[in-house]
Amino acid sequence: MNEYSTILVERGGPVARITLNRPEKRNPIGLDTCGELVHGLVALRDDPEVRVVVLTGAGSVFSAGGDLGAMKAPAASPGSIPPASLVDLFTTMHDVGKPIIAMVNGHALAGGLGLMVACDLAIAADTATFGTTEIAVGLWPMMITAEITRNIGRKRTLEMMLTGRRYPAAEALAMGLVNQVVPAAELETVTLGLASELADRSPAAVALGLRAFYRSADLDLEPALHYLQAELGKVLALEDAAEGITAFLQKRKPVWKGR
Repeated sequence: MNEYSTILVERGGPVARITLNRPEKRNPIGLDTCGELVHGLVALRDDPEVRVVVLTGAGSVFSAGGDLGAMKAPAASPGSIPPASLVDLFTTMHDVGKPIIAMVNGHALAGGLGLMVACDLAIAADTATFGTTEIAVGLWPMMITAEITRNIGRKRTLEMMLTGRRYPAAEALAMGLVNQVVPAAELETVTLGLASELADRSPAAVALGLRAFYRSADLDLEPALHYLQAELGKVLALEDAAEGITAFLQKRKPVWKGR
């Protein structure tokens, strides 16, 4: 039984899936959805069986953006999952320590684009479109600015935000918004293939690496180098590192212990 009202979380094996599950509303990103995503991601983070998370949208849209009909925080009923902000969601995503792959099955617009960009990797159907469309209704995509700018730079981010135009998948790929564009019929196969490949890596090394990546991103160069040097020491001390080196020398597949 699904414990959420706006998302669906499926697990069984090393690859878990989170689906934005309000297709009749084009999978909006509201405070309730953010809260459920945070709750679901924390649960998957703490599940030792899960190694990769795939995030997608139900129906024909990934997410059309913010829930304009629910801009104020709802009153949480007793026992319900509390609402959360995009700040809570994005910081949680960058601290999961497990790869999050956006499987972009359709339009990723406004806040939906920010959610996609906050994922570690993104595979898109060739029919998907992308954009920050808030300016058309007199809004500005404040909260997703930091995520988008860190992916594609200032000029293209401002172009997107000021014009509000939609970009086809091929242009999104050229801009660096997504990693790969595939025919819509192949999207799930390609995405799950990548997820399976990543799930075969050392979960301990991946967790340390992902967290170090995000935490070092905004440090000045010298502090970043010192921080990463310390993190390298942690990686080298892992049992998985010793196993990986031994397996390489013995020409066999490593058996990860996750520590």
